[in-house]
Amino acid sequence: MKSAASLSVAAALLSGADAFWRMPCTSRTALARLDPIVDVGVASSHGHTIHGGSNFAERTSYDDLRKSECTSCQFSDDKSAYWTPSLHFVHDGGSTEIVPQIGGMLAYYQLIGTNLKAFPKDFQAVAGDSRLRNFTGPVPDPPTSAWTDDDMTQVSLGQKAIGFNCMNYNKNPEPSRYRHFLPSKDYLDENCADGIRAEIMFPSCWNGKDTDSPDHRSHIAYPNNIAGGQCPPGFETRLPSLFYETIWNTNAFKGKSGQFVWSNGDPTGYGYHADFINGWNIDTLQAAVNDCTSLSGLVEDCPHFAGSLQTQAQQGECKIKDLPKALDNDDCAGPAKGLCGNVPVQYGPGYANALKNGGHGKEPTVKPTLSSAAPVPTQSYASAKSKVEGVDVYNVQPSSAAASVYIVVAAAKPTPAYKASPAAPEPIKPTVTVAADIKNAPKTNEDGSILSTTTYTSAGTVYEVAIKEVAVTVTVEEPAKYKNRRHAHLHRKDRLH
Repeated sequence: MKSAASLSVAAALLSGADAFWRMPCTSRTALARLDPIVDVGVASSHGHTIHGGSNFAERTSYDDLRKSECTSCQFSDDKSAYWTPSLHFVHDGGSTEIVPQIGGMLAYYQLIGTNLKAFPKDFQAVAGDSRLRNFTGPVPDPPTSAWTDDDMTQVSLGQKAIGFNCMNYNKNPEPSRYRHFLPSKDYLDENCADGIRAEIMFPSCWNGKDTDSPDHRSHIAYPNNIAGGQCPPGFETRLPSLFYETIWNTNAFKGKSGQFVWSNGDPTGYGYHADFINGWNIDTLQAAVNDCTSLSGLVEDCPHFAGSLQTQAQQGECKIKDLPKALDNDDCAGPAKGLCGNVPVQYGPGYANALKNGGHGKEPTVKPTLSSAAPVPTQSYASAKSKVEGVDVYNVQPSSAAASVYIVVAAAKPTPAYKASPAAPEPIKPTVTVAADIKNAPKTNEDGSILSTTTYTSAGTVYEVAIKEVAVTVTVEEPAKYKNRRHAHLHRKDRLH
């Protein structure tokens, strides 16, 4: 007899993928110093690129977002607020300008685990640490099969939840969260023709009662594999795994002298972070969590979103109407004399000084200072069998006590190479890019057994699934006493060989 595997079963077997949808927010509602989670009621210490519901301000609640007149996301009733730091280019003279975004932002809702609950009313959270300037784990990440208890602390998981993928559509894609630092300008110029993709995963284990906490993190936790795995005790309620992707066109500055810096004054990428305030109708979100099980990731394939999907042009029309007057003199896009909010650049590896919030947009008095030494870590891979060196430690001193702008003054020291256990595979040489080129993939093979192929994307990784027809021959040896009985039950398990 012949049988064909279903797409969903084949996909699950081939990739271990879970259902998900990705919410495109192809336009930002604002580029501004606003952060109603961390800097409530005042101007934020640094600029953010903001997507989602238009009713976003220095103070923003769930009810405020639900009253938004519009959203910059594709589903017109997703009034949630999504925001991250913006990426800027600092020219040698100290002037800054924002790096163009490509395609806005994607918010993935990965349905990993069982008995998932929708984000509750008033839920908000922060992922990442804006003041971090170092990575404390082995470089590169060990395979998950070799993770120790140290790899699975909440601090380690939070650092591994950040990624920066080099984009080059003419090469094979890098896996999600491949590297945890922003590559150097030279590396970006040489390898990343289509920019850099910033990624961050939110914790998905919830304590089941608090919609926020004093540090905006303690009410949630990462499962022990960042997205999948087991939740820690006290955080057994599973929420959708929220994952942001934002592509920045770093290639627009190819050949220009300077460096890239995040709006919080972080040139390393270790201080990348993200914020979320739920703005969904809770019943709609729970229905989508229950029913939107397509592996395509397309919101068009979720019946609960049908009839309420916006075009990119409609998304682009949604803007925050009334920014606070305290931001009137801000120029977060540039070209400007410094980072928005007069933010100093701090390299680390020590914990960065806290930034001041509530500024009134005065003209920057501190120009970002560039280092002649490499200001950001690098990561080199010689071969699959060679040692892997990750450089992320610097000796630093302030260039000016008044300016509080930090520069590298000594060569970086490599961290010890990770040594995998005998049972774990060695790290392999990675490839560079972002979207798999599957245009010329064969639709059948010589014997005609592949019926069709299809693709889907999960958290930035493109999977191709082949549905193959398999011929199965079953031989049944008939016992002698049944040879003359026309209706013998030949297909019982105990009579098959």
